This record gives sequence, C-alpha cells and structure tokens, in this order.
Amino acid sequence: MWALCLANLGGCAPVNLVSLGRNVPTRLKFDVFGKTMVAESSDDGWQLFVLGADGKRSRSEVVVPDFIREDELEQFLDDLFHEMATRERSSVRRIPD
Repeated sequence: MWALCLANLGGCAPVNLVSLGRNVPTRLKFDVFGKTMVAESSDDGWQLFVLGADGKRSRSEVVVPDFIREDELEQFLDDLFHEMATRERSSVRRIPD
C-alpha cells in the first residue's frame, strides 16, 4: 500500500496501486554464481543490475524477455550464466529480502 499525498488538500490517503491499474514494482536479489544481481520489474519487463561490493549498482546488458515470470527468473539466470558455475557455487539462488 502506498500513500498518495496531495499538498493542496493537506493530507495523505492510502492508495492501492494495483487498483489504479499499476503494478507495484518487484525487486528480487540473486546470488548468480558469486555475483549479486538485482532484478526489478518495470512496465517493460525485468531490468537487471549488478550490485557492487560498495552497494552501488550498474545496469546489466542482459535483456530479460518480457514473457519471463517472477517464478521463472532464477532458472533463467541459471541457464544464462551457467558457465560461471564452480564447485562451490553450482547454481543461482535467490537472496531473501
């Protein structure tokens, strides 16, 4: 739930963005064979970012097809980056929030 604040009315009211026809953005974090990646949903599908050790993120050049669902993203990343796998890091895993 988000709050909609209107300065000229002097108050805020809770607003459900889904009811306004907008999806609430989803942010998922993954350990991709030792590299931390963040996937964010947008109107155009998923945007991927690489999270640096300093906490800064840079946009990945990887394009995620718009038909990839949230529950398929982990497997998609595993299939795409499987060549980075090692014995210690044999699969992509989701990092809980």
